[in-house]
Amino acid sequence: MTASAPKPVRILVADDHAMVLEMFEHFLSNLPNVTAETAADLDEALEKIEQGGAFDLVLLDLNMPGMNGTSGLSKAIALNEGKPVAILTSNPSQKVVSDILSLGGAGLILKTTSLKDLGNEVNFIAAGGRYIPVDLIETQRVKTQDTTSTPLSDRETTVLNLLAEGKPNKEIGSDLNLAEPTVKMHVKSICTKLGASNRTQAVIVARDLNLI
Repeated sequence: MTASAPKPVRILVADDHAMVLEMFEHFLSNLPNVTAETAADLDEALEKIEQGGAFDLVLLDLNMPGMNGTSGLSKAIALNEGKPVAILTSNPSQKVVSDILSLGGAGLILKTTSLKDLGNEVNFIAAGGRYIPVDLIETQRVKTQDTTSTPLSDRETTVLNLLAEGKPNKEIGSDLNLAEPTVKMHVKSICTKLGASNRTQAVIVARDLNLI
């Protein structure tokens, strides 16, 4: 008798930024034996859990509507029948990390993680592990050096806003009367200062930090 195919791992990602949802849905849906659903806020996520049953993994954006800090995490955990619920964010405080674990959360995934690492992290949490990035302490130290102002220059902020509009380097250069290599230099600096590995992640992090 032929063995039946393994049951797909069902993952729900909730985030109020369409770019984030599209990126996660596209990536997760291309993982072997994974199906992904999305929600735009906590209420929609809770409704999907109630209607479709517990997910093998629920990922919740820390700052989306309805979360109220980590209180939204508790609501999702209560509905998800003991299956893992983790937080998505870019700049968690040490208190947030502690609260996630004390509430029974399955851990935390940084939006700045590489896609290669994301697959490993998702599979680890879905299999029942608890995950906190090992570099989080160092990342937090860098981010808390100056929480009162943006780390970006005025020019970098202008470039970042055009990145958020989806404009390519050539068009940004035309808008700002800058050479394309200069724009590339600004984009690289933005990514470095925000701890992002590419322009898309830079926009996501900047929105979480209310820089744009």
